[in-house]
Amino acid sequence: MKIVILAGGIGTRFWPMSRRNSPKQLCQLISKKTMLEETLERFKEYPRDKVYISVTRDLLEETKKALPKFPKKNYIIEPAPRDTAPAMGYVAAVLELKDPDEPMVFIPSDHHIGRVERFLELLQEAEKVILETGKMLDISVYPTSPSTTLGYTKVGKLKKETNGVEFYEFLGHKEKPELKTAQEYVQSGKYLWHANYYMWTPRKFMEAYKKYAPETHALLVKIQGLIKSGKSKEISRIYDGMEKTSIDYAITEKMDPKEVLIIRGDFEWDDLGAWDTLYQNMLIKTDEKKNIVKGDRLNIDTSGCLIFGRDKKIIVTLGVDDLVIVDTEDALLICPKSRAQEVKKVVDELKLRGGKYL
Repeated sequence: MKIVILAGGIGTRFWPMSRRNSPKQLCQLISKKTMLEETLERFKEYPRDKVYISVTRDLLEETKKALPKFPKKNYIIEPAPRDTAPAMGYVAAVLELKDPDEPMVFIPSDHHIGRVERFLELLQEAEKVILETGKMLDISVYPTSPSTTLGYTKVGKLKKETNGVEFYEFLGHKEKPELKTAQEYVQSGKYLWHANYYMWTPRKFMEAYKKYAPETHALLVKIQGLIKSGKSKEISRIYDGMEKTSIDYAITEKMDPKEVLIIRGDFEWDDLGAWDTLYQNMLIKTDEKKNIVKGDRLNIDTSGCLIFGRDKKIIVTLGVDDLVIVDTEDALLICPKSRAQEVKKVVDELKLRGGKYL
């Protein structure tokens, strides 16, 4: 199975640390390693020629600096940021030219996985099932709260179990529901969090684009022809014409459920999408007042805060609770932890003001 790490996103909810030229996957959030380094390390036992990184042209040089030993030939360079439907379609088009029927899995570069060995076991069994059934596979995990920032997968009967890995009937997908709907999903016990690990063969992905997103497929076929002749400028022009949308909206929400099986992910998993989810993931590292602090600090009567500072500058808090405080060289973010998901609004506003500090 080929491993394709998706590293072309920006991570706007992690502003001001995540920026255009240094997005969250290139930030040291959980440890002293970047999130991309942590993701790549999970596959250190894989043959190096089976591991790819999909990255936008704008982020290529910074990514190479972060991973100086990663083979240059294993970068799949997206011409521009166009969301996951064009990005994953582009990867499928490239890999179809190399080996159309070898299974592949898309791996987000901004997830935290606790039980890596179990995660890898699931991928090994998934490869066998793809070759056996010809179906697309995805991983979903049990929800711990009614999140409005994640997708939900409805599952039905257990269809297959192999070496302790369970494969369930797929009954539909709903991307980022409103709170009331998310609460109903969690209470029903029939929905899992969609973890975004789509697995199939390049040929099967391309067939799905042809069926459910024919305009995008037509452009991908044109790009395949241009890849063979090395016409990068023409590839970029065509790629820019693709609809900017997620693969969930473009493909998976339209698919016949019989084409899909869902793996129940029984490893530790978190989608580190914003400062509040990062805080939840790092709870075991809090101090006696439930604060998480990086950098020099003085916290008096302060609790439940996430504080990211810098060297040679002290952050002092007095009588505050449940805040996110992130200090960078040119920007300072302060907001209630409960509103951390809204940091994207800040980025949107800065774009309207000319893009400074992005």
